[in-house]
Amino acid sequence: MEEQPIIIKRKKVVAGGHHGGSWKVAFADFATAMMAFFLVLWLTATASPEQKKAVEGYFRDPVGFTEGGSPNPVDLEGSASVVNEASPDIESSQIQIEDQVVDELSETLEQRRMEELFQELKEQIKQDATLQEFKDQLLIDITDEGLRIQIVDRSGRPMFDSGRAELKYYSQDILFELAKTLGSVNNKLSITGHTDSTPFSGRPGYTNWELSADRANTARRALVAGGVRQQQIARVVGLSDSVLFDKEDPNAPVNRRISIIVLNKKTVDNIQSSAGQSDEPLIDLTQPTEEEQEAARERLESGEWLQEKEEPAPGELNW
Repeated sequence: MEEQPIIIKRKKVVAGGHHGGSWKVAFADFATAMMAFFLVLWLTATASPEQKKAVEGYFRDPVGFTEGGSPNPVDLEGSASVVNEASPDIESSQIQIEDQVVDELSETLEQRRMEELFQELKEQIKQDATLQEFKDQLLIDITDEGLRIQIVDRSGRPMFDSGRAELKYYSQDILFELAKTLGSVNNKLSITGHTDSTPFSGRPGYTNWELSADRANTARRALVAGGVRQQQIARVVGLSDSVLFDKEDPNAPVNRRISIIVLNKKTVDNIQSSAGQSDEPLIDLTQPTEEEQEAARERLESGEWLQEKEEPAPGELNW
């Protein structure tokens, strides 16, 4: 029997080769789009209402919004007409937003300057020998009105003699050193005198109110002599014991103090606006009442005002 030949078929397997990377490109586009989407979501969540309004205004009128573009937006809704002016409501709201943003930025910058001045004063106290000696009598903090420096009395080391408005020599040195820094800023200053609750006895009619005001004015003169400009002084007042530092002990030495405030712009504006004259006063204290007019008329007719008054006794008040 004849043998059948064995035929072996060998199939050549050829690799498919590179199938292309189009899917990678599509995936990259998708990832980029998702990243942009989440970035927009994040910006929307963190943006302030003013910033959102500004972005909205840009997309409403990208040409007129830019500084160099035309102020008149073009009406693209099927007509070739040009809108001559924006809506008054939009215009006023944009102005309000801009003013608000400017005020917020200025307040932030001013707060930062106050913090820098705070650090500068702390460094000055550390390095200056005069201030270092009395550092326990210097209290510095930041309030709603600005940066406050309080020079307080300590037991055995007062700023003034009891019942007097003349500075001790070391108190004058403290004010002179502080004036070097305070005179270098452009902010206005407020100076306030405080006393404890011990009643003043010495001169008739002279109380802690007059004493605290005189001490504040003495501090003002020392600061001006040390380098503070006269134009910097915005307010000098005496508050007696109406604002105690230690409310639990009204007679504590710490209540006798001089407070110097580096005023922020908001407080200065409030001081100046409250001092302005309105068209009509709420209460006219110069206008006598009908009873006062009638009493004055009776005195005039009776001739009582012509009678000589007796001279007051020595030490007696004559007002």
